[in-house]
Amino acid sequence: MKKIILIPIIFLLLGFSTSGYSQTTTDTLTTSRYVYCELVGMAKFLSTKVTVAVDYGEEKSFFQDTRMRDEQTGKVTSFNSMVDALNYMGTKGWEFVQAYVVTTGNQNVYRWLLKKKKV
Repeated sequence: MKKIILIPIIFLLLGFSTSGYSQTTTDTLTTSRYVYCELVGMAKFLSTKVTVAVDYGEEKSFFQDTRMRDEQTGKVTSFNSMVDALNYMGTKGWEFVQAYVVTTGNQNVYRWLLKKKKV
């Protein structure tokens, strides 16, 4: 008789203990502490310099030019290397996260992921 009464009480306690745990989910995009961007570097034709485009993850048209430009003149900026571009972005508050290279044909495309704290 005691077993018959004890079994429902155990299941009742287990039910309360598992239903008491809940997890709230929030949108990770709004709670993230960082903003990310990707530097895409390509060697200039017949040059030792690198042209760098910046991808902030925004929607853009096919013909939109995302190469880095001089703030005063608006001309496309060329860097001596990807490290030169990283040093420039570092002065703007960006931090290095990861880098990788994709080879297409005979050309290397350098992709560097950067992050910056949200303000």
